[in-house]
Amino acid sequence: MRKSTRFLAFGVALAVCLNMLQHSAFVTPPRHTVSSLAAATAAATLSAAPALSDPIDDAAKELSSAAYPFLKDLDWNSPTLQQIGLTKPGAGSADAWTKACGKAIDMGAAMDPASLIKGVDAHHQAIASALNNAKGVTSEADFERINAALGHMIASVPESKVMAVYNAFGALVSPDVPKYLMSTVKAADAEAAYAALMKFKDVVKANPQSVSSASSATAVTPAEADKIDAAAQKLSVAAYPFLKDVDWNTDVPMKVSGYSTNAKQLIKAVDKALVMGSAMDPNALKAAALAHVKAIGSTDGSGVTTQEDFKEIIAGLGKAIASVPEAKVMAVYNSFKDVVNSGVPKYLMSTVKEGDAKAAYSSLMDFKNVVKSAM
Repeated sequence: MRKSTRFLAFGVALAVCLNMLQHSAFVTPPRHTVSSLAAATAAATLSAAPALSDPIDDAAKELSSAAYPFLKDLDWNSPTLQQIGLTKPGAGSADAWTKACGKAIDMGAAMDPASLIKGVDAHHQAIASALNNAKGVTSEADFERINAALGHMIASVPESKVMAVYNAFGALVSPDVPKYLMSTVKAADAEAAYAALMKFKDVVKANPQSVSSASSATAVTPAEADKIDAAAQKLSVAAYPFLKDVDWNTDVPMKVSGYSTNAKQLIKAVDKALVMGSAMDPNALKAAALAHVKAIGSTDGSGVTTQEDFKEIIAGLGKAIASVPEAKVMAVYNSFKDVVNSGVPKYLMSTVKEGDAKAAYSSLMDFKNVVKSAM
C-alpha cells in the first residue's frame, strides 16, 4: 500500500493547495486533465454506426462503484478531517508549499478549458448532494461524474506536468496523515478503491485528450482590459511596500483556528468559489493562473515576488473577475467573510506597517471600481 499512501497524501495536499490559493492575495479570492473525448462514430455509406463508448467514462463508472464504499467510510463532518484539509499536513517550508502549489496551478492552466468547466460543474453538483446527506457524502452518480471529469481533465495535460504535481506534494505531506486516514476506514474498502484507482489511472494515461481553443462572450473588451492594466499598475506600486511587509514564510495562514468549524458552512463557501470560477472567461482565467506561476518562480528568499510579476497577477485577476457577474463575485466574498474568524484581519494588521496597509487598501478600492465598471 506504499503507493496508495502517496496517492492519499497527494489528495490531501491538493485540498491544502486550494486553501492556500483562496488566501494567497489580498484581492477577493476568485476560483488539483481535459477535453471530453468526443464519442467516436463511423459513417457508413447509407447509415452511421452506433457511437463507441468513452473509455475514460467507462473506467470512471467502474472506479466509482468500487470506491463508493470507501467514500462512505469517511466521516466528512469530522473536525479532524476538516483540520487536515485546512492546514499544512506535513513538513517543508512555506516556500516549498508555495512552489508545489505553483506546479498545480501550471497543470491547471494546461487543461482543456471545456473539460475544466465540466469538472468544476461536477463538483458543484456533488456538493449539493453532499449537503443534503447527513454524513456529508455525495451520491454515487455525482461521485462518478467527478471521477469522469477529472479523468478527462488529467488526460489533456502532458504527463510531465501531472507527475510534477504528484512528486512536489508527495515530498511534503507527512506519512502520518495517510496512515491516520487509513486507520479510520475499512481496510478492504480502501484496498478495493486503490485497485480500481490504479486501473483508472492506466486508462487515463492510455487515452490522452486534445486541448480545445477557448472562447467566451464574457471576456472584457480591449478598451476595458487596458483600463484594468493601468489600474493594476497603480495598485502594484501602491501596494508593493505592503507586500514586502508581510511575512510570507510564516505558516500562520494555514492554521485552522482562523476558520469556522462548521463543515457545511465551509463547503458552501468553496462551492460559491467554484461557481464563480466556472463562469470566468477561460482565457482570462488561464492568463491569471500563468501569472501566478511566473510570480511564484520569481520570489526571493523572503517569499516576495517582483513588482512587475505582482502587477501581472493583479491585472490577470482583474480581467478574470470582470468577466463574472457581480452577484457571483459578492457571493464568494460574503461566504468567505462569514467563515473567517473576525480576529484574523486585526491580527494580520498587527504584523505590517499601518501606513503601508492603508495605502494598499485605498488603491485596492480604486482598482475594484475599475474592475466593477468593466463587468
